[in-house]
Amino acid sequence: MSEIIVLAPMEGLVDPPMRDILTRIGGIDWCVSEFIRVTTGLLNHATIHRIVPELDHGWKTRAGVPVRPQLLGSDAYWLGENAALLASMGAPAIDLNFGCPAKTVNRHRGGASLLREPELLEQIVASVRAATPADVPVTAKMRLGYCDTALTLECAAALEAGGAVEITVHARTKVEGYKPPAHWEWLARIRESVNVPVIANGDVWTPADYQQIREVSGCERVMIGRGLVRRPDLARQIRQLEGANAVMAEWSTLLPWIADFFQQTRERVVDRHAPGRVKQWLSMLGLTYAEARPLFDALRRETNAAAISQCLNALAAGADQSQTLSALTAENGLVMRCE
Repeated sequence: MSEIIVLAPMEGLVDPPMRDILTRIGGIDWCVSEFIRVTTGLLNHATIHRIVPELDHGWKTRAGVPVRPQLLGSDAYWLGENAALLASMGAPAIDLNFGCPAKTVNRHRGGASLLREPELLEQIVASVRAATPADVPVTAKMRLGYCDTALTLECAAALEAGGAVEITVHARTKVEGYKPPAHWEWLARIRESVNVPVIANGDVWTPADYQQIREVSGCERVMIGRGLVRRPDLARQIRQLEGANAVMAEWSTLLPWIADFFQQTRERVVDRHAPGRVKQWLSMLGLTYAEARPLFDALRRETNAAAISQCLNALAAGADQSQTLSALTAENGLVMRCE
């Protein structure tokens, strides 16, 4: 199959529980992990395991979908050494992050800030390629540039020259962040300028968007991030149906996945931090599913992770949402109200 759908790496959003849920829902060919920051020295195994626990299962999610680790940094030597370490641990590929728009990352000469230095891009990729076994692909993700597109094609050429066998392009500059629109026409220009596959990325929210980005860009491979978080069965819809005829999953079918996600999150982080993750997801789901908004509103100020679990588990088991949320105004406390 020439068509490929990739789950995007998104720091603080597409973490291991989210990868697990979305790949089990289906339609995704592979994932790229949240970035692993490299400064000087070798990464410790605990750090790698925390970000990519799938390494314990052959670098695959529970659904059997491969996960490629992503490295971020500017030190070509140590990026190479850490790529070699990941390869020795069985990583299926090594991805390099030249697209992160986060201010903290860019202040420390990482992510999209390197798009101002095409020569360094080539050095980094070449160092990683030289340090990594030939059978382990080296790939890279970039944006259109830092503040403009003056160096776009030069950066893509540098990545290819360094040895990247595939380039993912988020069709915005760093300065544009996630502000619409994504400039899909630039994806075609980049694809035509290099001799390696280009993966199109940016503003794919629906099956119709998927079709359009492929038509405009000419790319057979598409990476989706926020679109899959907001519409978890989007990749499956793309596989099964066409354009506007695609039908979203019913809200009731998503509730068990949300409860599962929260349970996995509680297993990874302390309870005081877990509620924020499920609230973040509910907020994003609310942009697609009207039913997510009242649930988010009801849980917005709740900090008791056990109580949130009880509520989500009750809804997942089929409790009426409107009645359950109406009960949240009672005086007995959330734990009792969700029983």
